[in-house]
Amino acid sequence: MTYTITITDTEETFSCRETQHLLAGMMQLGKKGIPIGCRGGGCGVCKIHILSGTYETKKMSRVRITEQEENAGTLLACRVFPKSDIQLQVLGHLNDAVNTTKA
Repeated sequence: MTYTITITDTEETFSCRETQHLLAGMMQLGKKGIPIGCRGGGCGVCKIHILSGTYETKKMSRVRITEQEENAGTLLACRVFPKSDIQLQVLGHLNDAVNTTKA
């Protein structure tokens, strides 16, 4: 199944399959400068905050995302798999790339 992901900061949307992590879907926007990092939940450059929607997560570094942050919806895009349409905000290094880099 494919879901629509909305970045509320820019009102951009992209499609993401439930078998694909959000960072992979976000890369389809074609923006230069989106930080990729390790893609394994360890580097923390793809930090996001989920505003609405359901998802599944894989293991993330507790150095980058605390248990409290995870419970509050702050996650790493490389470790989040959508189970519905999602609205999110981008944070940190990812925010810099998404909000200032033109496609």
